[in-house]
Amino acid sequence: MFKNLIFDWSGTLVDDMGPVIEATNVVLEKYGIAPYDREGFRRSFRLPYHEFYEELLPGVALGELEAHFRPAFDEATSLVTVLPHAREKLEWAKQRGMRMFVLTSMDPTAFARQLNEFGMQDFFEETYAGVLDKRELIAQILETHALQKDETAFIGDMTHDIETARHGGISSIAVLTGYHHAEVLAAVRPDITVPDLGVLVKLFDRRKADRPIATVGALIHDGAGKLLMIRTHKWSDLWGIPGGKIERGESSENALKREIREETGLDVSDIRFVMNQDCIDSTEFIRAEHFILLNYLAKASSHEVTLNDEAEDFRWVSMDDALNLDLNAATKILLQRVIDEKLLP
Repeated sequence: MFKNLIFDWSGTLVDDMGPVIEATNVVLEKYGIAPYDREGFRRSFRLPYHEFYEELLPGVALGELEAHFRPAFDEATSLVTVLPHAREKLEWAKQRGMRMFVLTSMDPTAFARQLNEFGMQDFFEETYAGVLDKRELIAQILETHALQKDETAFIGDMTHDIETARHGGISSIAVLTGYHHAEVLAAVRPDITVPDLGVLVKLFDRRKADRPIATVGALIHDGAGKLLMIRTHKWSDLWGIPGGKIERGESSENALKREIREETGLDVSDIRFVMNQDCIDSTEFIRAEHFILLNYLAKASSHEVTLNDEAEDFRWVSMDDALNLDLNAATKILLQRVIDEKLLP
């Protein structure tokens, strides 16, 4: 379903609620406020946490509160543990070539210590800790890492995580393993809600198995013997043709024009269907997928190619030179069909 996953940390991948409640109660005790039990804390605590404390202790500086909280958190007797199914979810996503990130409000020093202790640092491309209001950073993360919104989801356990996903225009996935109860999360209407990350893996696998992905791609020519070849990391740095997924409600030819324009900046005409191919769990693609490839011929309006971030390089070459490139398997088959049926002059 998704190529990119942004994870919250506390309550999503690790259970640190015990130490957080202990430390919060130490802070409250210093100002004469009654302590929370676990259920009361889950129904009251919220992010951004400075707003939570401002309601309880108006006018007290956040730095003063943190000076009490940090030592109490480090000295807490409750343990911090990896949540059930969290490591399995990360392994599952890594095996499928998904890009993963962390966006958390947790203190950066404590987060770095936990990340190292639990041996999870190699799962993530980048981590962002100590972020008081995640909504203020989500757009920057998407832009910095060139994450397509419709391919990205934010996974978290609190209403603030769902609001952050919505603020960034990406999908929201709520897990019920953390700080907020199901009915609290339901009020902000996550796109997907699961009891734990194990169920999320099963959901992703089931949707993948039930729904092959229809795609379009075109062998683009200039009408004078030159073909456009594209090299992309998604296909193991092999050469191929531009293209992509058909969106719901979109005709295949309209999808082809859109994808070529997005990936190359070219407008095409004289579109001609050539063949379809089944591409099931190709080892050349960055992850296991079932594609139905609809292959076309199309004539380019010019040689002026502007690649987007999905491609690394392009060349205008003759058919002979194209066949000598390190091509992905589907493109080899398409070129041979074009030659056999003499579809180009």
